[in-house]
Amino acid sequence: MVALNWLFFCEATSTGSRQVLKAQEEFNGEEKRILDLLGRGLSRDFPNPQRVGCPDSAVLRGIAAHKVPLSEADRWLNHFSSCSPCFQEFTQFRKQAVDRRRIQIWLAAAAVFIFAIAGWFWVRTRPQVQTAVIVVLDLRGRATARGENPPETSQPPLEAPRNAKSLNLELPIGSNEGAYDVALLNSSGAELFRTSATAKLEDRIVVLRADVDLAGVSPGSYFLGLRQRGLEWMRFPIRVL
Repeated sequence: MVALNWLFFCEATSTGSRQVLKAQEEFNGEEKRILDLLGRGLSRDFPNPQRVGCPDSAVLRGIAAHKVPLSEADRWLNHFSSCSPCFQEFTQFRKQAVDRRRIQIWLAAAAVFIFAIAGWFWVRTRPQVQTAVIVVLDLRGRATARGENPPETSQPPLEAPRNAKSLNLELPIGSNEGAYDVALLNSSGAELFRTSATAKLEDRIVVLRADVDLAGVSPGSYFLGLRQRGLEWMRFPIRVL
């Protein structure tokens, strides 16, 4: 789930970055087209003190801000090439528009970056939901051996993963209800883990549900110890995976 969340943030960040770059490319492309048109006749000064045939400042500002379609702005662009006052005013407006657009693009890029960093921290600090692993072990058909050195058996060992959080033990036939100790024992009989639980009759089967924590146990072969209070351990070979 965490991996999926992180992929989602990476994809969102990548999309936002592409949109910012695309906007910058489109803006630069239109700027280049305007400058190409203006470059044909502006290498010389063309005074026009009476401002004959000049558009008002609102039109100049609209062209500089790309709010006027290029098809409509063509005749004014040609006018700029022969009117230095209009060209100077347009150049000033265009510089303001470029600066404003550049600030907007940098703010958008910064927002995308901040979003990515915030998403990364959210994924890293979000509490991980661990699925409780319940392992069902059927002990009904297994021989019960008591004492510290149980005899060898031809039955395959039980198996439990290290991330198991609960053991549902179906106890051997004839087992009593009541309180039991459950332990993981090594070959010498030392207890690596022990807990207590109460066995109950469920559908004619005596079932014991015990919460366990095997995270600190190394994978390998052990014995599952089971006993009622005051009795010896019943041992069942088990492999921790």
